[in-house]
Amino acid sequence: MSQSFKQARETSSDRPFFVHESCYIDEPCEIGKGTKIWHFSHVMKDVRIGRDCVLGQNVNVASRVTIGDRCKIQNNVSLYEGVFLEDEVFCGPSMVFTNVINPRSGIERKSEYKRTLVRKGATIGANATVVCGVTIGRHAFVGAGAVVTSDVPDYALMLGVPAIRKGWMSRHGHRLSVSGPSSAGLMICPESHWRYQEVEPLVVQCLDWPEDQSLQQ
Repeated sequence: MSQSFKQARETSSDRPFFVHESCYIDEPCEIGKGTKIWHFSHVMKDVRIGRDCVLGQNVNVASRVTIGDRCKIQNNVSLYEGVFLEDEVFCGPSMVFTNVINPRSGIERKSEYKRTLVRKGATIGANATVVCGVTIGRHAFVGAGAVVTSDVPDYALMLGVPAIRKGWMSRHGHRLSVSGPSSAGLMICPESHWRYQEVEPLVVQCLDWPEDQSLQQ
């Protein structure tokens, strides 16, 4: 389980996570065992960060954000209130989350923050933008520079501005395609050789590994 920063700081010699000395960690918050938080990052109060995460340089985590286990947040990413990351989410360098649909400097909209959910195993590429209020499905792959404006199905490959689905991606990060008319609609990952199938329109499943089971055992 996670442990508060204050508890860990009091026993720094056996602290279960690493925080670079240039960071600011506001209390109370929870940081899981094995997590590493690098230079110039700021974690605000009431944040929950899971186990074995990596937060790169200049990452800002706003209050009440939740980050699951084994997530990787690359340099220059801000996670604003309303963002929830499940386990094993990858956020590429300088990608952008938002939390208000129609911001104006002269109008306070703190009561209007939208919930953005990024589900287990999803990847968001460098410089992509996720407009608030959407759900990005399990193991989806948002390409670099894409702008996500609507919900994303599991395993979907999303490219462009605005982002549209251009195919499917395997859990190992490879583009999937049906090999031929004799394949019965199966798509094979070239790395793992696991089989995937679109079991109904826009619903892809892996046939060789449980959907909620991590690759790391």
